Amino acid sequence: MKNIVITGTSRGIGYELALQFANEGHNVLAISRKTPQMLIEHKNITCLSIDISNENELKKAEEFISNSWKKVDILINNAGSLLHKPFEQITSKEFQNIYKVNVFAVAELTRICIPFMITGSHVITISSMGGIQGSMKFAGLAAYSSSKGAVITLSELLAEEYKEKGIAFNVLALGSVNTEMLQEAFPGYEAPVSAKEMSDYIYNFALTGNKYYNGKVLQVSSTTP
Repeated sequence: MKNIVITGTSRGIGYELALQFANEGHNVLAISRKTPQMLIEHKNITCLSIDISNENELKKAEEFISNSWKKVDILINNAGSLLHKPFEQITSKEFQNIYKVNVFAVAELTRICIPFMITGSHVITISSMGGIQGSMKFAGLAAYSSSKGAVITLSELLAEEYKEKGIAFNVLALGSVNTEMLQEAFPGYEAPVSAKEMSDYIYNFALTGNKYYNGKVLQVSSTTP
């Protein structure tokens, strides 16, 4: 039984992951602004209603881990914010808001969890193919894709900084997944992979990937480039 922290659990991949880990007997701390009833009612899930872009609210997670668990085995930085808008029309505040969720919250929650991690712990950050250097880029995703590139570099740096402590940091750069967030940004587009299918992959990688990888970016996409 492991202690798993997952962000962005109100829907999509994060929701599926929380249920999958909990149903297999693991303890889950599910962090999201909205808390689905099914997660609240699960005996292995603790839900925290947190806006991760607010540093003060993230202290609730730190307090729970310190008082209840005292150890974190796996952190999955899954929450993300996507803005599809022409670059010249993006306001400074909108750009900052994307980075608050996709970069700064990832850094802050990781910083919170590291003191509770031991050798064998695993931090997985969900990025995007749009954040991969040299990959195909799409107009209107300047804030989103650049933020996803930032967390790739952050994870590579943390893998080096904490390698002596035995904590692994890896990134999964996902291609398009048929989630509510994708549908909201690109109405009518049907991605080839469902949220449940992707959660199955991430579930297994979270439990075993640190045996084979550290400081790596895996491109999880069925299309090229």
